[in-house]
Amino acid sequence: MIHWTGVLSAGAGALLIAGCASFNCCKMNSPTSKPFGTVDGQAVTLYTLRNAKGMEAQICNYGGIVTSLKVPGKNGNFDDVVLGYENLEGYLKSTPYFGCIVGRYGNRIANAKFTLNGKEHTLARNNDQNSLHGGVKGFDKVVWKVVKATDNSLELQYTSKDGEEGFPGNLNVTATYTVTDDNSLRIDYTATTDADTHCNLTHHSYFNFAGKGDILNHSVTINADKFTPVDATLIPTGELRPVKGTPLDFTTPHTIGERIGDSDEQLKLGKGYDHNWVLNKNTPGTLTLAATVTEPSNGHVMEVWTTEPGVQFYTGNFLDGTITGKGGWTYQARNGFCFEPQHFPDSPNHVDFPSTLLLPEQTFRSTTIYKFSALS
Repeated sequence: MIHWTGVLSAGAGALLIAGCASFNCCKMNSPTSKPFGTVDGQAVTLYTLRNAKGMEAQICNYGGIVTSLKVPGKNGNFDDVVLGYENLEGYLKSTPYFGCIVGRYGNRIANAKFTLNGKEHTLARNNDQNSLHGGVKGFDKVVWKVVKATDNSLELQYTSKDGEEGFPGNLNVTATYTVTDDNSLRIDYTATTDADTHCNLTHHSYFNFAGKGDILNHSVTINADKFTPVDATLIPTGELRPVKGTPLDFTTPHTIGERIGDSDEQLKLGKGYDHNWVLNKNTPGTLTLAATVTEPSNGHVMEVWTTEPGVQFYTGNFLDGTITGKGGWTYQARNGFCFEPQHFPDSPNHVDFPSTLLLPEQTFRSTTIYKFSALS
């Protein structure tokens, strides 16, 4: 059994936001904001965070969605590198988790159930027989409270009630976004509960550094010697399989398109890459470089750092041309990719996986950093 409680670790340099506890007392140092619509009578606001170098992130308090992320490329240009919509209606109508906070449990839980303290908990089924990304109404589909907003950071809070989507315990969650001076988007999560529960939070932006079109020429490196193979419903089998000799070996750089069409069984099951990589970590819970992505045409480079033990790499396999997003772009398969740092899928049903169990006397802490630079 792996007694890995990285879910409870603050990680190196975990961000603690101090100071005023409300948005009103930060008005002198607040970001640009504008109304973004309403959901069930609750106002939704779009915030623009900036650093001194010109990087800009637009984030709304519905689902904590990053609607736009402008980062440096070649020749000093700043490009929006995330898929999404230009208005709230798009996210309400149809969205494959564009840019959102995912919870209470990111990724899949087999047969939408788990047993905790001898009691079976039945979850909402929203992915065939499985539960995916927190259920029918996960953290991506609720309005979060704005606790604090400054010119480069936004702190959001949400309380998930006991029994919501089948999960036990009242879970109080905080997510803080920060645009840092080294051109990073940093996301810090904390959570506490009043009853034993499972918690696995992540971020779900779809990236495309080429402007439009596919992401097949993006070069990827993943710091992982193993991955968790899946069955036909994309649930882990429980095995930690070496990537060596498979198309899932990104220990050295490969373009996404180089092997995505191979006859490998795992690629067929996922319709491409849609798997969890087991990150190489010396110390659980510390910040680790999980992945690096480079795109030559626009010169974008992204590093993904995380305190989590795994990362889900997904290549937009289920985008099918039915969604038209920003700039009139109709999103097709392979038009975006996700790197979702998290604990492993279905961990509540695998005692040998790093634990996602959160107890009332503990605090969940997790940090993810997407750091951007440009090729010269």
